[in-house]
Amino acid sequence: MATVNIPIFPLHSVLFPEGPLPLKIFEPRYTDMISQCLKSNTDFGICLIREGEEVGSVASTHEVGTLAKIIDWHMRQDGILGVVVQGQKRFRIVDHSVSKNQLLYADVEFIENETQTKVPSEYFQLIDLLQSQLVDSSAPYDNKENNFSDATWVGFRLAELLPLRLSQKQYFLQLNEPLLRLERINDVLQHLEI
Repeated sequence: MATVNIPIFPLHSVLFPEGPLPLKIFEPRYTDMISQCLKSNTDFGICLIREGEEVGSVASTHEVGTLAKIIDWHMRQDGILGVVVQGQKRFRIVDHSVSKNQLLYADVEFIENETQTKVPSEYFQLIDLLQSQLVDSSAPYDNKENNFSDATWVGFRLAELLPLRLSQKQYFLQLNEPLLRLERINDVLQHLEI
């Protein structure tokens, strides 16, 4: 399988395909990365940090992440760059390197999109929950196209919106079976008071 080399932004966040994520960019290596992506109209990867911090030396990340497309940006009054990205395809890191300015680059293989699968009737309550979560959520979800009949879309949206541990969110990102994802989310909800 062919690989592509992309810059990686390690975060204490999980980005899901088609999901929005607002970011505050202030470290020079990441403002340079965002500037380069904007100039060349290219994307970068977001991976959940396994060990380390978002600032300072390069953190180690999980192998599965999501390609991030910049859909909006602005310079805030405090001089920090505000960026909104949208998740594209998931990928798996095959190899990585660190540049002189401590930016992480990775050779990645893209993970095939899941086959569109209808949400079975036993999970219709998850659609109701997602609709109420989207009504309560803020601006990044305004004007987004909804696909409540697709199990992958519903699973990814619930995983990003529900108050789950980051390790749980990463697990749901890495799962490649949409109905199993819904089943596991349903199991988790039995333990959450939602």
